[in-house]
Amino acid sequence: MPVETHEIHVKTRGHTQVLNLTDEVTRAVAGGDVRTGTVTVCVVGSTAGITTTEFEPGLVNHDLRDFFERVAPENALYQHEETWHDDNGHSHVRASLVGPSLTIPVIDGCLTLGKWQQIILIDFDTRPRDRRIIAQVVGE
Repeated sequence: MPVETHEIHVKTRGHTQVLNLTDEVTRAVAGGDVRTGTVTVCVVGSTAGITTTEFEPGLVNHDLRDFFERVAPENALYQHEETWHDDNGHSHVRASLVGPSLTIPVIDGCLTLGKWQQIILIDFDTRPRDRRIIAQVVGE
């Protein structure tokens, strides 16, 4: 079964920034030879996550940030910070909740997403980062 691996690179500013990766993943899948199968999208690193949602300003600029601040507050005490003397313990906890990857069916060379469903990267780190995302397509 063929496997095609694509890399996507994005610059982020951290602090729960949400980026829409749908167009980049769509181009990667469309540019390959696999017509039916799956694509797994994975961010390399432990302070960012990949999921899907409706990419609209209220949700991505406010609601998601508010949710993560309630669940894993930035100013809480994290043993990670005590161990490593840094400031991003909450980033690791938040990224663990979302997870680093997502798998989407590919049918007729197209991603199987709903009308309002986009693939998003959430960067939880406390500083800007150069993020590497792998889109691996498996199928026929």
